[in-house]
Amino acid sequence: MPRPIYAEIDIQALKHNLARLRESVGDRTLWAVVKANAYGHGLENAVEAFADADGFATIDLCDAERARRAGWHKRVLLLEGFFDETDIEPLQDLDVETVVHSMWQIDILKRLQLREVKVHIKVNSGMNRLGFLPVEVGTIYDLLTSIPGVKVMGVVTHFANAEPSYLGDAPASVSRQLTRMGRLAHSATAACMANSAAILWHPEVGGDGVRAGVALYGVSPDSHISSEELGLIPAMTLSAKIIAVQEIAPGEAVGYGSRWIAKRPTRVGIVACGYADGYPRSMPDGSPTWVEGAIAPLVGAVSMDMLEIDITDIPSAGLGSRVELWGRHLPVNRVAAAAGTIGYELICALARRVPLQIKH
Repeated sequence: MPRPIYAEIDIQALKHNLARLRESVGDRTLWAVVKANAYGHGLENAVEAFADADGFATIDLCDAERARRAGWHKRVLLLEGFFDETDIEPLQDLDVETVVHSMWQIDILKRLQLREVKVHIKVNSGMNRLGFLPVEVGTIYDLLTSIPGVKVMGVVTHFANAEPSYLGDAPASVSRQLTRMGRLAHSATAACMANSAAILWHPEVGGDGVRAGVALYGVSPDSHISSEELGLIPAMTLSAKIIAVQEIAPGEAVGYGSRWIAKRPTRVGIVACGYADGYPRSMPDGSPTWVEGAIAPLVGAVSMDMLEIDITDIPSAGLGSRVELWGRHLPVNRVAAAAGTIGYELICALARRVPLQIKH
């Protein structure tokens, strides 16, 4: 019998979330961001669920090749661009578009004989990771269009902070990043700026394309606002079963380091999930899990393959009970907040050893 842990991936939820975002963006080009194995949901599942998207955005040519093998025939965009000149031939063979963010990439394109490479100019509007400054875009455009075989598709930028909880007058707000973009921010065509948060909360962001990421997977981009409020459905539910129950007395400790000590007679459920499955070791005592319709707090340190929960106040919980670590009943953002991180990290960090159960 397989170890009793799995992540259910709900294809209909993914389709619903895509339709929900489509409502917001209308007929603009909608790129579905599928990097990190479709945020842990499985790239092949994304090919099925996001069939109505206009393109896939990812960071690795291997993902593009994998998506093509799975039947994705629409556009593909590399968000970090190519990494060296050996990428150019497969990029052309797979008909993959690429971001250009640095002069060294342009130098590579200059010295190669190209059939056709479709490029998007990355603009640094305030994130300060990748891209050319807005004032440089005209020169970069001229450089790229002078290279035989290069076709410029437009410009792309990324917002550092598009969540409502980020103040509008802060250093890298959407309004300030749009101001830095200058005339590029007001172009009706050939611009892709809005991410999930901007799609949901910043209708003032223009351009003919958007990139939908975490919201496609049913996770709110802002942990202060629930997925339910946004009309999104969590598509991943991570579950594992209780494989043993310990009855411990007051004063006894649980787990490595004995950090949690019982203050009362306690029923402890041992759950077949640990940090090697992607559940963070940094989870503190009291972090929520969901079992038999109620919240059961984590007790003791998460180990490689197991964790422990207090089921004293849930009489129906016991050997064989299914424990939801995050998902439909327990938002991943709530779980992530307990560990001082974000929901993105948890779903993307789901270990490959966790079986996926696909719900159609």
